[in-house]
Amino acid sequence: MTAKQVILRCSAATGLLLLNAGSAQAETLQGALAKAYQYNPTLTGARAQQRATDENVPIRKADGRPDLATTAEFQELLVKPAQAFLAPDRSLAGTATINVPIYQGGAVRNGVKAAKVRVQAGQANLRGTEASIFSQVVSAYMNVIRDSAIVSLNLANVSALGVNLQATSDRFEVGDLTRTDVAQSESRLALARADLQTAQANLINSRENYIALVGAVPDNLEPPPPLPGLPNAPETAVQVALADNPDLAAARKAREAAGYDVRVAKAAVLPTLSGFAQGSYTHYLGSLSSVQGQPDVSQVNKQAVAGATLRLPLYQGGRPGAQVRQSQALQSQSIEQEIEVERNVIAQTRSAYASWQASVQSIESNQKAVEAANLSLEGVRAENSVGSRTILDILNAEQEALNARVQLVSARRNAYVAGFSLLAAMGHAEADDLNLETGALYNPMVNYERVKGKWFDWDFDPAPRSQATRTVDTPAQNANVPAGLAQQP
Repeated sequence: MTAKQVILRCSAATGLLLLNAGSAQAETLQGALAKAYQYNPTLTGARAQQRATDENVPIRKADGRPDLATTAEFQELLVKPAQAFLAPDRSLAGTATINVPIYQGGAVRNGVKAAKVRVQAGQANLRGTEASIFSQVVSAYMNVIRDSAIVSLNLANVSALGVNLQATSDRFEVGDLTRTDVAQSESRLALARADLQTAQANLINSRENYIALVGAVPDNLEPPPPLPGLPNAPETAVQVALADNPDLAAARKAREAAGYDVRVAKAAVLPTLSGFAQGSYTHYLGSLSSVQGQPDVSQVNKQAVAGATLRLPLYQGGRPGAQVRQSQALQSQSIEQEIEVERNVIAQTRSAYASWQASVQSIESNQKAVEAANLSLEGVRAENSVGSRTILDILNAEQEALNARVQLVSARRNAYVAGFSLLAAMGHAEADDLNLETGALYNPMVNYERVKGKWFDWDFDPAPRSQATRTVDTPAQNANVPAGLAQQP
C-alpha cells in the first residue's frame, strides 16, 4: 500500500468518527483555514507589519527628492537701541528655500535598493507566517477530531465496564464469583472514569485552542481532505524546500539587503553635491524712517539667491569607518544566518518526512492491533463463559482493545499533521496551494505598488481598524460529543 493510499484511508477512517445527523452544517478544514486566513490576529498583524515595511521605499526615495520650506516672521521693536534712529519699528518677513540633492555618494540609490529587497524579504516572511498559522490550525483541527474520538471511546469503555460490574455483582450474589472479582471490576471502572475525565479536559483544551486560532467554535468537524503533492522521497522534499521555503527566501533577501547597507555606509566618505535656491521678502509696514532730505526709502526688501553646495568630507572622527565595519559585520551575520536557516530547513524537511512516513506505517500497525485486540476480547469473553478465563482476563483484554483504538486515532491525527508540516517545510502550505474559498487572496504587492511612488506629504491612510475577530463572545467549551461518535476505528 502506498503512502497516499494510507493517507486516503486515514482520512476516510477518521471520517467514520464524525458522521451524525448534523453533517450538513459541519465545518470543513478548508473553512477553518479560510477563517484563520481572514481573521487570525497573528496573520492580520503580520500583514500590517509588511505594509509598514513597504513604506521604507518611499522614505528612502524622499532622501533624494527636493526639500521645500517656507518661513514667516513678524517683529515688533519694543525698545530701540541707542543711535538706531532709522531702525524700523516692525517688519513682516517671508522666506522660501528649496534644496535639491544632486549627488549623495550613492547613499540614496543603495538605500532605496536595500528597502526594496527588504520588502521582498518581508513578503517571504509573511508567507512563512501564513504557513505557520495554517500548520497550527491543521494541528488544532485534527486535535479536536482526535480528542472527540478518544472521549467517545472512553465513554463507551466506562459504559461497558459499568455493565460488566453489574454482571459481576450479580454473579457474586449467586456465588458464581468472588469478592475479588467484584473489587477488580470496581477498580477498573474507577480508573476508566479518571481516564474519561482526563480525555474530556484534553478535548476542552483542544476546542479552546481551535477557537483562539480560527476565531469560531469547532462545530461538528468533517474529515480533512487528502493532502496534495506529498513527495515520494526525502531528497525530493529537500530540493523543493530549498527552492520554495519562505524562511530561506527571506534569509537570502536579508543577506542581499545587508550588502546594500554596506554601500550606504561607504557613501559617508564620498563628496556630496546639492543645489539650492532661496527667496526672501520683507515689509517694514511703514515703520522704516528715511534720512532727512533724502527721498522716502522703500518699505519693501526683496532678495533671491541660487547656488550649489559641494561638500568634501576630510575627517569625521572615524565615524564612517566604524559605520562601514559595523555594516560589514551585520552583512557577515546575515550570511551566516542564511546558512543557519538553510540547515534548519533541511533538518525540518527531513524530520517531517520521517515523521510522516512513521505515522503512515503506524496507522497500518495500529489497525492490525485493533483487529487483533477485538478478536482477543471476543475470545476471552467466550472462554470466560466456559470457566477457562477470569474476570481480570476480560478487564485486561478490554483495556488492551481500548488502548489500541486510542493509538489508532492518534496515529491518524499524527499522519495528517506530519504530512501538512512536510508541505509547510517545502513551502507548499500557503493559501494559493490550498484552494481556500475566501475570494481574492491577500496580495502584499497591491499595497507596495500603491505606496512606492507616493510623494505628497499629506497623503495619509484612514485610521486603522481591527481586522481580526474577537472571541470574547464565544461560549466556554465543554466535552460533549455527538451521540453517534463512538464507533469502532
